[in-house]
Amino acid sequence: MSTETGRNTGTSQRTYTRHTELGSTVTSTRFERPTRRARLRRGLRRTLRRARRRLLRLRRWLGETITATGWLILGAGVLGILGGVLLGWIEGWYLACVAVILVLCASPFLIGVRAYKMTISTDRDRVFAGSEVAVALNAENLATRPALASTAELTVGDAVVEVPVPLLGPRGERSIPLPLTAPNRGVIWLGPVTVSKRDPVGLFRREMTWRKRLRLWVHPRIVFLPQHTAGMVRDLDGQTSRILTDSDLSFHAVRDYARGDSYRHVHWRSTAKTGALMVRQYEESRLARVALVFDALRSEYVDTEEFELAVSVAASISVQAIRDGRERYVASAWHPEGSRAGVGELNELPSRTATMMLDAWAELEALTEGPSLEYLAHRVSHTRDQLSIVYLIVGSHTDPLRLRRAASLFPASVRVMVIRAERLADPRSVVSGETMVLTVGALGDLPQLLVRGSKG
Repeated sequence: MSTETGRNTGTSQRTYTRHTELGSTVTSTRFERPTRRARLRRGLRRTLRRARRRLLRLRRWLGETITATGWLILGAGVLGILGGVLLGWIEGWYLACVAVILVLCASPFLIGVRAYKMTISTDRDRVFAGSEVAVALNAENLATRPALASTAELTVGDAVVEVPVPLLGPRGERSIPLPLTAPNRGVIWLGPVTVSKRDPVGLFRREMTWRKRLRLWVHPRIVFLPQHTAGMVRDLDGQTSRILTDSDLSFHAVRDYARGDSYRHVHWRSTAKTGALMVRQYEESRLARVALVFDALRSEYVDTEEFELAVSVAASISVQAIRDGRERYVASAWHPEGSRAGVGELNELPSRTATMMLDAWAELEALTEGPSLEYLAHRVSHTRDQLSIVYLIVGSHTDPLRLRRAASLFPASVRVMVIRAERLADPRSVVSGETMVLTVGALGDLPQLLVRGSKG
């Protein structure tokens, strides 16, 4: 004896369960064709979804194509037709005819906007502040018929530049030059490009946008510095420090022999004169490791020009350190996107090459709030690498007491040099304890001041 039950799952699938006489259960599934009513419901839902998508596309197209003036003319035409049909107004028919004529005359100007292909090109992607870069907008007609004149809108940073595109023949191309001056440091994005066509009356418009963008780095102004200035190493073996050692290259003095000293360091002439073993003592030589700490707080500078002067000073020193092949560490409270993690909350600006370093200075921005100069100096002083010289780049509003406090955080073997940016100030150098303080009033003062500081 067996029983069979059926369960409708609401689809075209039906499941059957059968119990046999031996106590086992057999389950089978059979797919059945849906009923006509189910097919009609699914077809109706698909039709409604397609109609809804088409209505949304039509609404978006109308909103993008018809201007406010166009809606006004269309509304006037509809009112004219209603007035002529329902009220018999002759003026209504005149109004409707004028609206129809305007629409018919304006429609041909919308043809061909999608036949364009727009690209942006530059002669270089990195310039210094104040330089010019040649930007070209390349227009290409992909159609086999002429493309009417139109207007292209090129986004340059936060501004929009309107570029007239002339009449292009079938498969024609045209390069439109756009000389661009980059007066200020920063990063300028070129693009996107939007081509719009409008009729002379202003009823309709058609637009097409190319989203590709180009990035233009505007590097800060820098000045070339004399080689090995401002305490940098003057030989290939390293910089001698104030730390004494028993084995190195820079001879310091002789001392009495102590148990455990190597006999190869015995100074035999001194031993012969004194009658006791004397050994050589050396000053420890280290590879020059340069650290540059830049104070990016806006409140420490008088104005934007002074901040830019400080950036140019810092960029000049860091680029010279790269050219001299010195190990460097450039830190600030602000760091560009993509910089690697450094000590604590600080980040090291990319400095593998001079281009990467200048890109980082181009992206750097002034901060309204952030860690103080003393905190930055404290964190840098705890780096693993032993530093040889540290530059503190600050503004004219920084208190001298804070500068001395920040300089005192470094060991005595590290030379600390403070460079104050103060626009239009007379260049001067002041020694405050073990710290050299240089005041830069213009970027051209920096080379001479660093030469003077290296002799001090």
